[in-house]
Amino acid sequence: MREKQFALRNRGVKVVGYTVKAVLISVLIGYAMGCISPSFIIGKLHGIDVREEGSGNAGASNTVIMVGKMAGLTVALLDILKSALAWWICAMLFPGLAVAGPIAGSAAIIGHMFPVTLHFHGGKGLACIGGVVLAYSPRALLVLLGVALLIGIVTRYVAVVTVSMSVIWPLYYGLVTSLWLGAAILAVPALPIFCKHVENFRRMKTGEELRLSFLWNRKAELARIGREDTVGK
Repeated sequence: MREKQFALRNRGVKVVGYTVKAVLISVLIGYAMGCISPSFIIGKLHGIDVREEGSGNAGASNTVIMVGKMAGLTVALLDILKSALAWWICAMLFPGLAVAGPIAGSAAIIGHMFPVTLHFHGGKGLACIGGVVLAYSPRALLVLLGVALLIGIVTRYVAVVTVSMSVIWPLYYGLVTSLWLGAAILAVPALPIFCKHVENFRRMKTGEELRLSFLWNRKAELARIGREDTVGK
């Protein structure tokens, strides 16, 4: 009887040890991946520090503003890739932990927004959310992309899309998988994302925030908010 109890206790200790190790490593891998900033790198290649120019955001949207559409698209794709890789790597490393992927994905988003390598001055998380969704399911990405496009068309602002998707995505995951612990973990970046966009909402009130139409009507949008077009200069 004592041997059986000892075996059960030993097994429990091993399970707890595995879980703690998996959680910590998933957080570290995710955060480290998130700290890689394609926006900063591409900006520097063009002689610009995106943290000090434009919106001051080290992400795809400010790269579009300060460098151009192709550079911004490249940044967005790389940001998607880094958060997706974080999920996939940790899910493979720790198959015994069902939430390894969500932990790494959320940590990647946090790392993207607050990278220690850039003195915690990073991006705002939309592309990284897309990468986490992709890692979970390409079909889910298509569904949520449709939702994001609808929100963008109705509101005309990227900031509203990002904040909305930071809430909608965890709810979607929870409803589809019934893994509400994973959904709660995926919801962790929602508050920091909202806080990151407070200034955007202030600019919306004053009419100084760029609208989605900037993507196809750059000069008119920049003229509307009184900003000079610096691309190509």
